[in-house]
Amino acid sequence: MYGLLEAFTTDAGMRLTLAASSGDEIPFEVVPSDSAGARANRQSRQPSRSPLYCYRPLTTAFIRERLGLLTALPTYAPAARALEGVGGTDAYLRARGEVEIPDTPRSLADTALRLFLWRVFEERSEFGFDDARFELAYDELERAIYRGRCVTEMVVPLLGIDLDPATDELTLGDGLSIVRPQSLGTAPAELLKVEQPALLLVLRVAHERAEPPAVGFARARFRSVLSALRLYEKGSYATGTIGYSRVDDDAWSPVPLGSSGRPRVLTLIPADSEDELRGFCNLVARRLPAAADSRRPDNSGAGEVAWALARFEMGSERTATFEALTDYLLALRALLEPEGPASGRLAQRLAVICAAPEDRTMLAERIAEAVGLERAVIAGLAPASRAVDALVEEVGEHLRAVLRDVLCGHLGADVRGVADELLIEAATTTVA
Repeated sequence: MYGLLEAFTTDAGMRLTLAASSGDEIPFEVVPSDSAGARANRQSRQPSRSPLYCYRPLTTAFIRERLGLLTALPTYAPAARALEGVGGTDAYLRARGEVEIPDTPRSLADTALRLFLWRVFEERSEFGFDDARFELAYDELERAIYRGRCVTEMVVPLLGIDLDPATDELTLGDGLSIVRPQSLGTAPAELLKVEQPALLLVLRVAHERAEPPAVGFARARFRSVLSALRLYEKGSYATGTIGYSRVDDDAWSPVPLGSSGRPRVLTLIPADSEDELRGFCNLVARRLPAAADSRRPDNSGAGEVAWALARFEMGSERTATFEALTDYLLALRALLEPEGPASGRLAQRLAVICAAPEDRTMLAERIAEAVGLERAVIAGLAPASRAVDALVEEVGEHLRAVLRDVLCGHLGADVRGVADELLIEAATTTVA
């Protein structure tokens, strides 16, 4: 959080300096000055001549009028997300004298960031970055937020992914980040070895000291990121089997996390895709619980979606590619063939959803080929070949596309119902 606030404060100072140099005037007020001479007169009980005055810049008003410019800075959103994820910002607002306390985490973070900026540049007529003032303001913020609380930090190697060389940290929100070990500063020594992966998945959670460390919550969040990565971009992603956790600045302790697969390729996330990935991870984190709640009457098919996603994850973690075929087909049947494989409707339903009209026959034939290959896989007779791997990966990509569209809201959770409607529409069009 420190680095994100520092980056935003620096950018905000530059933007405010530009505004002032372009002719925008900083308003001032005239206030009495308690000069050394006036103090000397009081001490000697001599009547003072005339009161002295000074001009005090109304920096707060100047910044308030330009909040729209400042919130548009690229460093604003990451700083706001960092405050939103850490919690306790309501205590900071009260400490700064704020009367109206917002009731949503993002509004709390926005208000806290505004008050923090005011504190850094308070009564200043220039907006250059001042280390001493920033440290003072950050100290006040940290003390208010963490009073009576502590921070559990958990890190784990993130495999199969790399960021743009110029990116040291990609914040995902709610205290979660992808970072390079060197930029973490106090990373566990075991994760700084040369043979370790280039990236770490880091989660920081603030909680009451009486509460136990949020290790279980961290595991769930890490799994959510893996799910999002696998749905976002074709690749081979995993986390290390051992993570490390600590409370505040205590020593790191190893935490077993279990296996999540073995990466076979490295996927690069370019700089211009970072915002998209961040948004997608947040979307998946919000949608996964709802998708798993099949008890909701307005969420028909959600149970099947959750089960299919779990099967997709299993297939993504298989050591050999052909071993994932059964996982992928079971997931697709849960979504598109509730009557069972004997009905033979999977290929046609998947084709009408995933292929253009002119390509549907070819896709249906590929799915039929995959179903035939499944029998060989179960019998242990499937040959290990590039053609087999390519077919399995093709089936996995269609499953990924369907799941992604459901979680993004492009498809309803009742995928089979959608497919049948499209088939009826296609048949009607053909007859006409």
